[in-house]
Amino acid sequence: MTGAERYHPGFGNHVSTEAVPGALPIGRNSPQHVPFGLYAEQLSGSAFTAPRQENRRSWLYRMRPAAHHPPFAPYARPGLLRSSPFDELPPTPNRLRWDPLPLPEQPTDFVDGLTSIAGNAGIGVHLYAANRSMARRAFTNADGELLIVPQQGALHIVTELGRIDVEPLQIALIPRGVRFRIDLPEGSARGYICENEGAPFRLPDLGPIGSNGLANPRDFETPAAWFEDIDEPTELIQKFEGALWATTLDHSPFDVVAWHGNLAPCRYDLRRFNTINTVSFDHPDPSIFTVLTSPSEVPGTANCDFVIFPPRWMVAEGTFRPPWFHRNVMSEYMGLIVGSYDAKAGGFLPGGGSLHNRMAGHGPDRASYAAAIADELKPHRLEATMAFMFESRSVLRPTRFAMETELMQLDYDDIWSGFTKAELPNDAR
Repeated sequence: MTGAERYHPGFGNHVSTEAVPGALPIGRNSPQHVPFGLYAEQLSGSAFTAPRQENRRSWLYRMRPAAHHPPFAPYARPGLLRSSPFDELPPTPNRLRWDPLPLPEQPTDFVDGLTSIAGNAGIGVHLYAANRSMARRAFTNADGELLIVPQQGALHIVTELGRIDVEPLQIALIPRGVRFRIDLPEGSARGYICENEGAPFRLPDLGPIGSNGLANPRDFETPAAWFEDIDEPTELIQKFEGALWATTLDHSPFDVVAWHGNLAPCRYDLRRFNTINTVSFDHPDPSIFTVLTSPSEVPGTANCDFVIFPPRWMVAEGTFRPPWFHRNVMSEYMGLIVGSYDAKAGGFLPGGGSLHNRMAGHGPDRASYAAAIADELKPHRLEATMAFMFESRSVLRPTRFAMETELMQLDYDDIWSGFTKAELPNDAR
């Protein structure tokens, strides 16, 4: 395949792509003489000896080795990006909710606009808010892969392996170690990020659902090879063991002319999710809405699940249709991309977020509950909504910023006040 094709379909597929015909070696990954004098480099997203079905790697053929750079030094600018062990403050069992992060007033690009909300040893939950493209700057994360969820404004993501355009209601997944730059076609952007330090995200098993449903592999799109031949200084910022480091290259790092393999960035349109729901009574657990999962060593207990709540038909008979009251062994960070969430009558805003840690009681607010139990249960469709959840087996520890910002809704607990006591028959007392 040539670089004339912008995207290749399929999640985790082996892709072969070249921006210049003849750039891909045939038959050998690292021949003695690479076409055009390019340099062969393997990018490994798993240990060399990982099982074949879990082994992720790509061969890149580039104009200069990625090793061609001066030493890194600590990044000089202060910021709000944090990393595990997220121990600025003690963990809290309290339910938390925040208003949306405002767009910056000063020129701020994607890297300097990163703000951490919470995390644990497996994932970090971050927000981004930016109003400037990353001119002559690039970013790479050695700590984990990045699941980017735009909420406002489109992103043009230039990576070593090609270009990706994403907008709200789409997501981008950038593998660990891949260098990238984010430009802002609309001038500003805001959204959410899950930094996954565990096993790479993959599609969940379907079990009794069968062979079809949820996110279809063919709807994930991997970019075709594309490169920059620019000999100008470029600042390369790396996240390594929780800290940011920087160096300056004398060229663009996006000089990969061809590549092949199964480790690559990709995008997915959440509107293509094939929602599974009940057609009788009750409703399945929210895990039925899982788009991607990062498994742990405990079967069925994820380091992180990425779950969405998309537009869908509600038809269950004799059922409390919104999410019910529950306490969960998993910890949940929830965000809202567009619209409203059917379990919250107000206060949960697009761009905002909430955190319900392990065994925290939560569920519909009083207004949503009252409306749901009084509703005439005709089939109806939830429209113009898209909420999501980063769900982790480990407690999410909020950052100091998250606990001290004016964006925190200090009255969040009040949404569960005012529920009346159930009245039992006199002979039951």
